[in-house]
Amino acid sequence: METRTRVAELVPDELVIVWTSGDRNVALKMVFMYALNAAEKKWWKTIRLVVWGPSAHLLAEDEALRSRVAELKAAGVVLMACRSCAELYNVVPALSALGIDVQYMGGPLTGYLKDSRCRVMTF
Repeated sequence: METRTRVAELVPDELVIVWTSGDRNVALKMVFMYALNAAEKKWWKTIRLVVWGPSAHLLAEDEALRSRVAELKAAGVVLMACRSCAELYNVVPALSALGIDVQYMGGPLTGYLKDSRCRVMTF
């Protein structure tokens, strides 16, 4: 019984999606599609979407993408964004208004990468 418990503790239960692409089709047809399905079907205990780099600018400028992010939030996806990137694109207020936690992400991302309970996916 002890072995089963140990194995269960090692099974990844958190997904971190790092979205860096400035390509709208990547957002709609990959990132958002998978994140929403994963949340609705409970494939993971926790799903985090990290907006990083050019995706921050794209999201701030595109109303349809902002609507989709609202769907993700409603489905329980945890929304985060890299503050350094958001500052470079001058979009901190726009991302914050979407309910995205805008913070410096180097430390948190490193923690997710080192955590055996997490899987990190990038687009």
